[in-house]
Amino acid sequence: DDVISLERPWRRVTMTDIVNEYLPSPVDFTTIDHATAQTLAIDLGVPNASTLPTVGYILNALFEHLCEANLVQPTFVTDYPTDVSPLAKPHRSKPGYTERFELFATGRELANSFSELTDPVDQRERFEVQAGKKAGGDDEACGVDEEFLSALEVGMPPTGGLGIGIDRVVMLLTDSKSIRDVIAFPLLKPDV
Repeated sequence: DDVISLERPWRRVTMTDIVNEYLPSPVDFTTIDHATAQTLAIDLGVPNASTLPTVGYILNALFEHLCEANLVQPTFVTDYPTDVSPLAKPHRSKPGYTERFELFATGRELANSFSELTDPVDQRERFEVQAGKKAGGDDEACGVDEEFLSALEVGMPPTGGLGIGIDRVVMLLTDSKSIRDVIAFPLLKPDV
């Protein structure tokens, strides 16, 4: 069992940088083509790598496969790909990335936070992509939320948030690897 140090400052690292720490040689995920990224992921044993549709999804999968379990000490992972962050605002200076971070410790995600996207046109496009994925069987994808889009269209102010739910605290206290093991709403649990 590892001893967790809560001494500040906690590490901050971009998703790209931490993935590169675990790769045989550094990769520029802003310029790599999909086929090359997919071959890299397959060679490194990333599950379902051949089905990942974009470089952003491949980067995220590489992170989950190579890095996440190794984040024992508190670490903020920043700059998630736009492809895997449908509600997050685009990064101000890094095209293809968002203003999002997640806190990891003990090898699991403890919190998720991002600046919310407030552009209704961009949000509709992302929702439509998500709806297509949902129709294709992606359980984690969302549909088009017309009420939310309507609020954005009439001028909903910029928002952000930090998600540290009791379920994540219970995960930490019970050493559970999956949020589904501790979630309070049994309808969201898979049938056994």
